[in-house]
Amino acid sequence: MGLRLTGFIALAAAALLAAGCNRDAPATAAPRPKADAAPRAVRVVLAAEQVVPLTVQTTGTLAADDEVVLGTKVPGRLSEIAVDLGTRVRKGQVIGRVDPNDYQLRLDQAVAGLQQARARLGLTPDGTDDRVDPTETAIVRQARAQLDEARLTRDRTVRLWNQDLVARSQLDSAEFGLQVAEGRYQDAIEEVRNRQAILVQRRSEVALARQQLADTAIASPIDGAISQKQASAGEYLAAGARVVTVVGTHPLRLRLSVPEREAAGVKASQAVRVRVDGDPNVYHGAVARLSPQIAEQNRTLLIEAEIPNERGTLRPGSFAKAEVVTQADQKVVTVPASAIVVFAGVEKVLGVKDGRSVEIRVQTGRRQGDQVEIASGLRAGDAVVAQPGNLAGGQPVTVEK
Repeated sequence: MGLRLTGFIALAAAALLAAGCNRDAPATAAPRPKADAAPRAVRVVLAAEQVVPLTVQTTGTLAADDEVVLGTKVPGRLSEIAVDLGTRVRKGQVIGRVDPNDYQLRLDQAVAGLQQARARLGLTPDGTDDRVDPTETAIVRQARAQLDEARLTRDRTVRLWNQDLVARSQLDSAEFGLQVAEGRYQDAIEEVRNRQAILVQRRSEVALARQQLADTAIASPIDGAISQKQASAGEYLAAGARVVTVVGTHPLRLRLSVPEREAAGVKASQAVRVRVDGDPNVYHGAVARLSPQIAEQNRTLLIEAEIPNERGTLRPGSFAKAEVVTQADQKVVTVPASAIVVFAGVEKVLGVKDGRSVEIRVQTGRRQGDQVEIASGLRAGDAVVAQPGNLAGGQPVTVEK
């Protein structure tokens, strides 16, 4: 009986095992594939070809076209200074003056010496013509008269000597008198020449004194503005002492460093567009000068542009962002900025092919308003999704009409 019970239990266990296997069969069957999600409606735009200027973007510093330190040419007390920091000045404008009284006295003294020198040559004191005929001066005419008299005396004495009417000593005395008269005549000529030289010297002294008097006025040699005031009225200044510093503010020099790879396209006279921080205006200038060599330290080319600044709104020393227009009519392909998708540093757009979205990797360039330049990856006329959002490649899409 025990054997029959054991067999019954075994059969029951086998039946339960078979029933369990039948219940699990539907759970292990392979699932049916899911149907595709509903297509997503998208709007497409065509990549457009535009003509835009090709530019090189860089940064630099605005600098004064000229910077001049004005000082005194003559020593003296600074009697007045008519400018201060920021004062705008014009070329030739007097900005200060050294006390001129001493220099006026020196000029008067020099003029008196000149008049005296002219009088000694028989010229009018206040004339301007310094030409003199030495033979017509009083000292030479007097010496010539004495020479003529000595020559006549010698000739008369010779005739009397030939007639044995005078002694030998008288003839010798007449000869000596003639030699003395000739020496005096020559000395008179040399004296006139010396006086002529003194006249030239006195004329130079007058010009120097007049120049020193004029140099007491300190004038600006350029148009600009005062950037530093280095002296005050009442100070005694030595020759060459600094008074003010003037900077030229129109035009300004913009110094730019262009990368070596873009330097070949930069030429003189090319247009430059400039922006400075805090100023919404765009200023226009032109490339004026290029360095003859590439800087080895940073592999850049130094260029200078001239930026007009008639109103003085730009200031030397300002940091500036600049665009050098190297080509005025370059053709580029552009798409709306909303069509660009950036993920992990990779730029792409989405196109449509056979009812599905397609990822297209692109390389972007400059931004012009709401348009972005496509440097590579697209051609003009290619259709791209205008606003892809979270759309990924391979998803079903329908194009809105």
